[in-house]
Amino acid sequence: MKTVYTFGGNADHSDPRQKDKTVTGGKGANLAEMASIGLPVPPGFTITTEECVRYLQDGADFSADLRAQVAEALTHIEKTVGKGFGDAADPLLVSVRSGARVSMPGMMDTVLNLGLNDETVAGLASASGDERFAWDSYRRFVQMYSDVVLGLDHGLFEEALEIAKEDKGYYADTEMEASDWQSLVTEYKQIVSDELGKSFPQDVTEQLWGAIRAVFDSWDSDRAKVYRRLNDIPADWGTAVNVQAMVFGNMGDTSATGVAFTRDPATGERAYYGEYLINAQGEDVVAGIRTPQYLTKAAREAANAKPLSMEEAMPDAYGQLAHVFDLLENHYRDMQDIEFTVQQGTLWMLQTRSGKRTAKAALRMAVEMVDEGLIDEETAIRRVDPMALDQLLHPTLDPDAPRNVLTSGLPASPGAASGKIVLDADTAESWAGRGEKVILVRVETSPEDIHGMHAAQGILTARGGMTSHAAVVARGMGRPCVSGASAVSIDRATKTLRIGSHELKEGDLLTLDGATGQVMAGEVPTIEPELAGDFAVLMEWADKHRRMRVRTNAETPDDCRMARQFGAEGIGLCRTEHMFFDANRISAVRQMILADDEKGRRAALEKLLPEQRKDFREIFEVMAGLPCTIRLLDPPLHEFLPHGDEEFEELANASGVGIDHLKRRAGELHEFNPMLGHRGCRLGITFPEIYEMQARAIFEAACEVAKDSGEAPVPEIMIPLVATKRELQLLKALVDKVAGEVFEETGCPVEYLVGTMIELPRAALMAGEIAEEGAFFSFGTNDLTQTTLGVSRDDAGRFLSAYVDKGIFPRDPFVSLDIDGVGQLVELAAERGRATRPGIKLGICGEHGGDPASIGFCEKVGLDYVSASPYRVPIARLAAAQASLK
Repeated sequence: MKTVYTFGGNADHSDPRQKDKTVTGGKGANLAEMASIGLPVPPGFTITTEECVRYLQDGADFSADLRAQVAEALTHIEKTVGKGFGDAADPLLVSVRSGARVSMPGMMDTVLNLGLNDETVAGLASASGDERFAWDSYRRFVQMYSDVVLGLDHGLFEEALEIAKEDKGYYADTEMEASDWQSLVTEYKQIVSDELGKSFPQDVTEQLWGAIRAVFDSWDSDRAKVYRRLNDIPADWGTAVNVQAMVFGNMGDTSATGVAFTRDPATGERAYYGEYLINAQGEDVVAGIRTPQYLTKAAREAANAKPLSMEEAMPDAYGQLAHVFDLLENHYRDMQDIEFTVQQGTLWMLQTRSGKRTAKAALRMAVEMVDEGLIDEETAIRRVDPMALDQLLHPTLDPDAPRNVLTSGLPASPGAASGKIVLDADTAESWAGRGEKVILVRVETSPEDIHGMHAAQGILTARGGMTSHAAVVARGMGRPCVSGASAVSIDRATKTLRIGSHELKEGDLLTLDGATGQVMAGEVPTIEPELAGDFAVLMEWADKHRRMRVRTNAETPDDCRMARQFGAEGIGLCRTEHMFFDANRISAVRQMILADDEKGRRAALEKLLPEQRKDFREIFEVMAGLPCTIRLLDPPLHEFLPHGDEEFEELANASGVGIDHLKRRAGELHEFNPMLGHRGCRLGITFPEIYEMQARAIFEAACEVAKDSGEAPVPEIMIPLVATKRELQLLKALVDKVAGEVFEETGCPVEYLVGTMIELPRAALMAGEIAEEGAFFSFGTNDLTQTTLGVSRDDAGRFLSAYVDKGIFPRDPFVSLDIDGVGQLVELAAERGRATRPGIKLGICGEHGGDPASIGFCEKVGLDYVSASPYRVPIARLAAAQASLK
């Protein structure tokens, strides 16, 4: 099978596999596409993702067939540019880059200027007429290759460079002369020899295969694994390798390199957005080594910046670039993220891809592109990542609150966050793990910081621009980020942060405003988001195209109001046990649990009845006219028991029962494995008076609301932890009996259903029988996952990440449904339930109800609704629409 595809020059781009991102990766597919539509793309070739997967699985060397295909493809580049790879007189230099099917910014490795050695550097100097450029390129190559391929710490080379500049009295790299770079190359090669005990490779073919191997290996690097886990990217996708003729942005003042977007990725505004550097290579821009300049005059003037924009400094090249922007956006019908180089006045396109964007920008672009006729509503719905909406559904800084602004940087990723200062990624992860909110502060971030960036509430960097690693990754994660805050100085030794005259220590509070770039001391209050405009438009489209209903998991009036604001169409799970922990009623709950007989339990329940009725009335008033699934008391009784002598003494005083008796009774109720013990319907079977009280409270509250408002709720009484038909039969009869009593007393019957939560494998297997009694099934996938896998969700955090890393589970099964195992039980239960009761109502109420991948499975199975926490309701609405369209 063909595993190497050439592009550019006179290459044949007709093979459909070449433009398939699953085969040649996003970068390779788009390079071939750009070349085929006539854009100026340096020639090159792509090694497919399939080769990466084979290489990593087999652990073998490269096959003879692959080596032959690469050699042939290299000849294509040589013929196209008229240079020879390894030619001492006029050498061809190439870049070697990764290119997965989805963008993974900064996660995998790149090598530039490959093909330089002690002989070809002289040829490059002669052919280009610029000795400084040649030696600058060589030192870049030695440093990058030593880092990426040979595994040396790039800090060794950075330190040598800084010392060299200090010795010369230079401030910027651009002040270095040819002889300075030549001396530094010698020093760099000595570092390699000292560290590795061998010389820097001079054979250009060895260099090439070393770089290809490094790119393949980088797919399995620790940082790539973390990124894949965070973004649900399968390990078996692999990455392609793109080898491309070098073009040089570091050939003087008529050359430049840059990163640009066809629209603003932070706001979605239809305006060219980006940065460039004169006399630089691409890594200078994205690594934050130098602070880049603005692309457009308007952006420069808005920022009151002095260095000329590309539009002003290089008007001809900018004009070419603007034409390419329009062509690419119209071609791909999406905002494009573009890398380009200008070599002595000539524009070259190095990459285009659909750009990462904030949630706010994604919504605006989707809606505006429909208005512009670029895409239709269905495409707009598909284009917005449901999980990205989470960025819009949380508070932002109160604009009227006082702010102690210490400095400002670039507004690299919008949103706001407060937290304790931490100065490295490991500390960020550690502190966040113990519940602290942290702000990660770095001179600049690197791919190795990915775990700390994910753990942090926000990110602040002293260097870097709007397209630096910190900015791009933060936007993708939805983390606020302020970059290029040059006033920030970090002292790692003393763990202090200096901003101007202010000195802060690790652990001090800091607030970031990613929308303005402001950095503030202390914590600033927040306000709730406004969910109108583009958000409302897209949600309206989503509701039009989805089949499944979306409910909420809520048990307080405030949660219900928030959920309705977010578009919830009912309650899918009201956990009544959460109501029992209130300080005003916990004593009565404990009296009920520790009572010796039914009479004692009923006496305590009489105290709880009015409180429960009030709870349900408040909920029904908010959810009037909508279905409300209410789960009767479920948790293990031990959760309510007193702890410590003080609580036992308080209970003894309230109940009039001796402490010793209460402690003895508590001991009798002790369970070794309470999550699999006396809970759920087992509680209702042994103490039916508990469920009687709850059913009465529900029906009385529903009748009151129906009388007062004329808009009756639809209670759906859910019996938890059912394993047999008989359990549900007994408890349904109890609920029906109480309903009849209440309706006769009030003269106000209301519609209601009785069903069960499917959370045990036996219940799923016996769903056909259970459906004879249950009018609905609600899949409690949290417990169904625990009981199916035999894994405690509370304890699994200690080992589940290792299981995901090793590919045992593709993702955390408590976050995204285990479709192969737990999903099979859901599907089977739905099928058997429908066979018995064709109109049975089916829904999901576990945490998976807010996970887009799990929602897609629910659509496939044909469930009637999903239920999610209030803040995830919009996510579920959009994911349900995408699942319907798919």
